[in-house]
Amino acid sequence: MQLQRNSIYFIRITSDLIILSVVFIFCTLLFSVSDNTEISLKEYYLLVSLIISWLFTANNIGLYDEFRSRNFSFEIISLLKAVVVQAVTAIIIIFLIKNIALSRIFVLYYSLLLILFLSLEKYLFRQFFIYLRRKGRNLRTILMVGAGDVGKQFYETIKSSPHFGYRLLGFLDDDQKLFLNGKYLGKISELDKILGTREIDNVIIALPNYAAEKIEEVVRVCEKHTTRVKIIPNYFKIGTHKYNASMFGPFPVISVREDRVNDFIWRIVKRMFDFVFTLVLFVIFFVWAWPLICLLIKITSKGPVFFKQERWGRNNKKFVTYKFRSMKLNSTDLDENGKYRQAKLNDTRITSIGRFLRKTNLDELPQFWNVLRGEMSIVGPRPHPTPLNEESRGSIKYYMIRHLVKPGITGWAQVNGFRGETSIQEKMQQRIDHDIWYIENWSFWLDIQIIIMTVWLMLKGDPNAY
Repeated sequence: MQLQRNSIYFIRITSDLIILSVVFIFCTLLFSVSDNTEISLKEYYLLVSLIISWLFTANNIGLYDEFRSRNFSFEIISLLKAVVVQAVTAIIIIFLIKNIALSRIFVLYYSLLLILFLSLEKYLFRQFFIYLRRKGRNLRTILMVGAGDVGKQFYETIKSSPHFGYRLLGFLDDDQKLFLNGKYLGKISELDKILGTREIDNVIIALPNYAAEKIEEVVRVCEKHTTRVKIIPNYFKIGTHKYNASMFGPFPVISVREDRVNDFIWRIVKRMFDFVFTLVLFVIFFVWAWPLICLLIKITSKGPVFFKQERWGRNNKKFVTYKFRSMKLNSTDLDENGKYRQAKLNDTRITSIGRFLRKTNLDELPQFWNVLRGEMSIVGPRPHPTPLNEESRGSIKYYMIRHLVKPGITGWAQVNGFRGETSIQEKMQQRIDHDIWYIENWSFWLDIQIIIMTVWLMLKGDPNAY
């Protein structure tokens, strides 16, 4: 089975490199600015650089990970990321290698053809394996030990995803459950007998954490039969499906929340992007937009141009955030009961120019100053005012987890329809769930995606912006 996995991995990566090389040679011959019909040494250097870049990028983003349990959309998104890196690499190498005989349009056509042919290849590859699995081939057999809530969820996942290529033989559990529907094979003590009489690729343990002795016995029996064993940690009640396993000396340690955005290297990458992106905006856009907005605010209403408010940042550190004032002077944030008043649709506190600023998100522009100061990031959970934090931390599940990272000007919750008013507790919970998903699934590419989605919402109009 391990040999088969390695063979499939080798075939996938080799076919990608062949397509990459063929596309490169085709585009090189088509868009060469010289009359030479052969590939030059400099162009071979470029090809080698692109192949190395592809191998590094594709493995880093998980393009060649175990794909039978991944949706096709995941594979395509990973492919697009890898092609973007290819385009950037090609531009850099062409710039560094002097007198290389390639026109600028080479990079565009090379990238587009890569996307076209690699997408087609991966689609056909996936369809081929789906065909094999329908014929009963290329399937991996699984035996589940434990039929509790976790085992049931795993069973439902396998049933609803036949394209993953797994065949569940059945369950072992000391108590027979109704949902097993003929899949009950006996008590856990019968594992030794079953492994000795049936061919099983993987044993999946889905027992409660407190059943340590029983888990240890199951592992011992599996090792006796040279059967691969995997354990599903029963931590779903903690509220996360993202874990990170590491070794602390001889001890395996599980982090119940994986937040790669807090890794030192990625924090530097994110900070550098925030700083450079913000500086570019200041030079190109803010230098004339800010004075114009300030003038409009002064003309249409009395009061200061900027609105300052205390909010909570990373590790609950308080800071002052800045916005263009969009409400009338002396508007209060608290109602008669001392509860925080969120902005509502047709809120009478909002000025005429403020309504436009809020609708287009232009009122948030001064927060780029907070980004330069390192208090905020361009992308992250939106920071809430102190009164709203105090109200929500005790009533919204996992609310304070969002403060593990820097807050952002825009975020995953906002581009998925959860910006603006959250007076209903269920809506606030959904916003927090999206924030936590962002923290657990962060990548530099996800930030780019959120920025693009934010710009798109600004252009087409966000119904929740008021």
